[in-house]
Amino acid sequence: MASYTVNEAGVARARQLIDARQYVLDSDWGAAQPSAADENAYLAAHSWDDYAGWFLGLTEGASEETKGRYAFVHGDLRRVHRSGLIACVYRAAEWRHKDVERAAYELLQHLDEVSARKR
Repeated sequence: MASYTVNEAGVARARQLIDARQYVLDSDWGAAQPSAADENAYLAAHSWDDYAGWFLGLTEGASEETKGRYAFVHGDLRRVHRSGLIACVYRAAEWRHKDVERAAYELLQHLDEVSARKR
């Protein structure tokens, strides 16, 4: 099983998007998460640093500037999805990646706090 570290750039990007209210509260993550084709199109127009900002985990030992380096996507490459954060919490918890699980959980709580103020 792969090991992951927290991608601080991805956490910062998610927090920035949440604070800017660039999020989706209700979505079907299976339909909303970016496909390989979506990711390829994004990379054709953006830098690897921009791409990295959409992931909460870094695969230990994977080469820089490869898609395999990044794990636990939290949005659709435009906005953070609450369902994406829930999926990150669940998947990280399932495979005992505690640091990524905690980071995703804290972002989920932040999103819920920010979105509650909007109402």
